[in-house]
Amino acid sequence: MNKPVKTPPLAAYDPHYDPLVSEGPGRNRDYAPTYWTATCGPLPEDDGPISRDTDVDVAIVGSGFTGLASAVFLAREHGIKAAVLEANRVAWGCSTRNGGQGQNAAGRLTRSQWIERWGRDIALKLHAEVSHGFETFEELIRQSPIDSEPQRGGHLYIAHRPRNFEKIAAEAKVLSEVFGEPTKVISAEELRRDYVNEAEAVGATLEPRGTGVHPAKLAFGYQQMARDLGATVHPGSPVIEIEHRGGAFYLRTPGGTVKARAVGIATGAYTAPGLTPLLRGRCMPILSNSIVTRPLTPAELEATGFKTKLVLTDTRTLRYYYRLLPDNRIQIGSRSSITGADADHPKHLQLLIDGLHRKFPALQGIEIDYSWWGWVDVSHDMMPRIFQPDPAQKLVYALGYGGNGVSYSAQAGRRMAQMIAGQRFKGQDLPIFTSPLPTHSFSPFRRIGQRMLYRWYHYRDEAA
Repeated sequence: MNKPVKTPPLAAYDPHYDPLVSEGPGRNRDYAPTYWTATCGPLPEDDGPISRDTDVDVAIVGSGFTGLASAVFLAREHGIKAAVLEANRVAWGCSTRNGGQGQNAAGRLTRSQWIERWGRDIALKLHAEVSHGFETFEELIRQSPIDSEPQRGGHLYIAHRPRNFEKIAAEAKVLSEVFGEPTKVISAEELRRDYVNEAEAVGATLEPRGTGVHPAKLAFGYQQMARDLGATVHPGSPVIEIEHRGGAFYLRTPGGTVKARAVGIATGAYTAPGLTPLLRGRCMPILSNSIVTRPLTPAELEATGFKTKLVLTDTRTLRYYYRLLPDNRIQIGSRSSITGADADHPKHLQLLIDGLHRKFPALQGIEIDYSWWGWVDVSHDMMPRIFQPDPAQKLVYALGYGGNGVSYSAQAGRRMAQMIAGQRFKGQDLPIFTSPLPTHSFSPFRRIGQRMLYRWYHYRDEAA
């Protein structure tokens, strides 16, 4: 009889963790103090940490949206029961720290930029893939045993300057006429009358596909589905290194080595530097900060003109993403800090509060109930990859969403499962499946360049 697994003591949350300088994300660390983890209810059961050497068919590293979705699809569509290995608590990284905005997107590029980079034919196929991904996301929401509080109806892209309105109106025409995605251009007057009275707005576009979710409940729904299908989920089990020998992979954890015939890597921006040379320098971890207010009063709701609970983003390069939550709180986030060491400086919190006040002057002085930050995996060409580096080895990674992974991660998990199972799929010849994440040529100087870019972006975004 196996001895019961002893879970290591819960370690404190580390606000200064930084993927570029830390050896790894730690072991069994507590969640960041997000609104999502505070309001998700009881956590679903897991399978405890790895406590001895074990043999599995597939090991998935990372228990966020992608890793858990992959475990669901491996079991449901291919009859493969995976073991999901997580360094800390389940869905500890970006999946419980994001804004919960599911959009019909993957990566940071617009559809016009897809056409410019790859041509119209590939752009149309990529649009079909991403749109299928949004359907996969909605499919999992509907099937989940945990209600993730979906707020459906589309995505409002709000211009904060006249020149930005011209750009998004032109992009809306491309979306509608080239890609068949009916996107509506909305004047400032219509926006304030029918949607929200945002003081900065000079107009907006409404994309038809967009869904806001409670991301922690979504992740834990994936977790329960995966375990119900026979997968195992092991928190407190950081993978220290992955070695391939004799046709198998050996994943070393503090509690034992996991031998697997195939591996899926879904660690996002929280990828440990020593995990595998295949991923060294291939993503730039970027911090994103977020706050949630106390619930708005009826008078405050009237003053802000909120008639919608659609997901909202503005047109800054260092964009704000925001929405009215089901309990009438406002969540708003943006980029701010450069390093983990500086992440808890009050100026980053103040930047978000100032942004909230600019958009909604009636909320001056409103109490902020939650404040947190997390790391986003930005690829160097602004597009994600689901890629198998060596056709002779069943190792696949899915990374590089650039902050647009809430919805597409479900599809990435499905595609990773198909690659691991050796199944072909429509669109597999697209660049996001056939090319690796690009490396950064000047890795030691990335943070210097990031500081310079942030100053330029801020100047350009705020210029009248």
